[in-house]
Amino acid sequence: MLRAGVVFLIAVSATAQTDRSQLELARDLALQGGGSGVILLGGETALAWGDQDRLYDLKSTSKSVGSIALGLAISDGLVSLDDRASDCLPADEFPAEAAPATLFQLATHTAGFDKPGGFAPLLAKPGTRWAYSDAGPNWLADCLTVRYRRDLSELLFERVFSKIGIAERDLRWRDHSYRPRSVAGVVRREFGSGVHANVRAMARIGLLFLRGGEGLIPEAFVRIATRPIPAVADLPVADPERYPQASKHYGLLWWNNGDGAVKGVPRDTFWSWGLHDSLIVVIPSLDLVAARAGQGWREGWSADPEILAPFLRALARTPGAPYPPSPVFAGLDWDPPEKIVRKAEGGDNWPSAWADDGALYTAYGDGWGFLPKVERKLSLGFARVAGGPLDFTGENLRSMTGERYGQGAAGVKASGMTSVDGVLYLWARNARNAQLAWSRDYARTWQWAHWRLQESFGAPAFLSFGQDNADARDRYVYTYSQDVDSAYDSADGLVLARVPHDQIRDRAAYEFFAGIDADRRPTWSASVAARKPVFENPGRVYRSSVSYHPPTRRYLLCQIIPGEDTRFEGGFGVYDAPEPWGPWTTVFYTPKWDVGPGETCSFPPKWMTDDALHMLFSGDDFFAVRKAKIRLR
Repeated sequence: MLRAGVVFLIAVSATAQTDRSQLELARDLALQGGGSGVILLGGETALAWGDQDRLYDLKSTSKSVGSIALGLAISDGLVSLDDRASDCLPADEFPAEAAPATLFQLATHTAGFDKPGGFAPLLAKPGTRWAYSDAGPNWLADCLTVRYRRDLSELLFERVFSKIGIAERDLRWRDHSYRPRSVAGVVRREFGSGVHANVRAMARIGLLFLRGGEGLIPEAFVRIATRPIPAVADLPVADPERYPQASKHYGLLWWNNGDGAVKGVPRDTFWSWGLHDSLIVVIPSLDLVAARAGQGWREGWSADPEILAPFLRALARTPGAPYPPSPVFAGLDWDPPEKIVRKAEGGDNWPSAWADDGALYTAYGDGWGFLPKVERKLSLGFARVAGGPLDFTGENLRSMTGERYGQGAAGVKASGMTSVDGVLYLWARNARNAQLAWSRDYARTWQWAHWRLQESFGAPAFLSFGQDNADARDRYVYTYSQDVDSAYDSADGLVLARVPHDQIRDRAAYEFFAGIDADRRPTWSASVAARKPVFENPGRVYRSSVSYHPPTRRYLLCQIIPGEDTRFEGGFGVYDAPEPWGPWTTVFYTPKWDVGPGETCSFPPKWMTDDALHMLFSGDDFFAVRKAKIRLR
């Protein structure tokens, strides 16, 4: 549990999977502005720093603290979000032109008020734009004060704070600084600012919301407050440079990552955010709460979530590997970096297929292929790779029907390849969402399906079953993808589809993994809407490949951990399972490899042996191959 009076305590959580290096990175990022902080995993202190008793001026984190009073008032039946603020506020104070404004609009920065916390003017008609404001939330605080006829500080200590372990020495709510001291004869408090607290109290407020209100405020209110609100998401933002896309990731007095604005961070993440970067961060899917207060780690103020991205990503990585150690593999011992074989500089992607003629066929993106390079950069180009993993040669293959142009997301690119019955098949991404193509002449000419996978499957990749699919477990061909529409977004889960090997081109023949039944057997559905994940790691499931390893009869999943630019720095995980749908365990996991892992990784079956794997990856934009010696249990 949280401990009082701790100064520079480091207490590591009991979970074996906790990545201490990421905990310490999060701490070090927070300490750019000095101050104090605490990170909780499973409700227990994983790491704490600074003076845990010191009270900090939380500035706009007060808004999120104030949201507790709103949830309480809704639960008590005193207000609803649709109530007009003018119905509970003094007519001589609340501006007549704001009369239509609702409590919902005051709580979502859509009431139209200017920023200052006093009697700020109305800048826009209520409900027409998102404009960050202290005045609006302060009117909300006034309304709740009038409805309760009580000082909100006293109310919250009595009804909530005392129940979750927050004492008056832990949190103080100063008098209103911008309006008269009382409203309707009751002491006035601010939501725009005014709360002073220590990081232990902040973390307990985070736990309150993590646990759905703990019966003190409605769980339904917590859900609404901490997620994007469709009615708000499409409103224009009054100051888009300072608050980019803010309407898409703000709930009721809480910020959130529901729109995926911060890559590599679970979408269920939400946080308070005040001047000087006072933060309460909650990641429900990871059972994680972090609180931080001190000085800001940048000049000025902006609510661009990218400012917080490094800190949030470090927090998201603290749980470490998402699955327990493999019962079969004891680990992988990688060759030193100087033994990595790199060719075809400037290209990436590199899915591959082991064809019936014995060669590997591959596709590259945003590059020129192997030497001699093609004259014009391609978003989708093809090559034939012959030889072993350390002495291979690559030959570019030109295809008028297969090649595509366009940089990055603007160009169609390969995400998966396989060979079945002498035919090469390719999944192309960036194609609304994915499109199938096939070649009967070893990648020289391609035919394209007239249909697409248009829901999920943003970066599909075939399960590799040996040469020309010879090691297939059954009559099906399997396809995996992170469960999002775009190859550039991370997801909470990895999804799986299958199709009979002789019907790959027929969209109607595809089925989607729909979960495990009571007898532990997989279920399948013709509807993509019924899909269920086969692998989960909230916010961190990114481009993946799966290969079958015959010597161990295990399926090996290689998955990049999303990051800022994994071509040059980042990590990945290798997981194994007895079946294509799991259950998964961890073979190897690192948040930061000794070289950049690139944007994709795979284990070509052609280069597998009983005691070694060779990882094909796109680090530094090369066709890169690195040997890993297998250690078995």
